[in-house]
Amino acid sequence: MQLKTRYEKVEPYITKDGSIIRELMYPAVHGNSKQSLAEATIPAGGKTMLHSHRLTEEIYHVTEGCGIMTLDGQEFEVRIGDSVCIRPGTPHRIRNTGEKELKILCCCAPAYSHEDTELME
Repeated sequence: MQLKTRYEKVEPYITKDGSIIRELMYPAVHGNSKQSLAEATIPAGGKTMLHSHRLTEEIYHVTEGCGIMTLDGQEFEVRIGDSVCIRPGTPHRIRNTGEKELKILCCCAPAYSHEDTELME
């Protein structure tokens, strides 16, 4: 297990909600045990599908771009430097409203899994 990663060596993949993800720290690969850290990329004009996680609490931290966050039926603007706490069971999605990619650091505890993701649309 490696306890350090290099961004450019982490291959991105598409999650169940449609975002492009780089798992920067993930238990099955990197040796951490109770959480995961990933970067999500949403292209200009793109959005994730409305979804929730039964077990996982997430924290989103916007590092590039801007968008509209939907959280439990409420919508609000997010931009660089904003952080959002998403409690387990809370429906959410994010839409990129900018002309460039929207990038978000996503911390999940317990670690992200497709099995814990429930699509709502």
